[in-house]
Amino acid sequence: MTTPEKIESLIHVRFAPNGTVMEIGERPPGVEAQTWFNYLSQNTSNCYQALAGGRGMFRLPRPQVDALKAALSSAG
Repeated sequence: MTTPEKIESLIHVRFAPNGTVMEIGERPPGVEAQTWFNYLSQNTSNCYQALAGGRGMFRLPRPQVDALKAALSSAG
């Protein structure tokens, strides 16, 4: 039996009334909030949870967060 990777990072997101991202955690320096949200959405699966009040969160293992940040930084 395989055990799922432990969730170590919660990346919180806050949205404006029009749906754009106002704030998001773990954002690499120089990357806009909406760009980081889009990148996480396109490069993860089943990790996002919508919450009430224009909020949401990604639940990811720390090594995956670090890898995603590095990949986005090197791509830009």
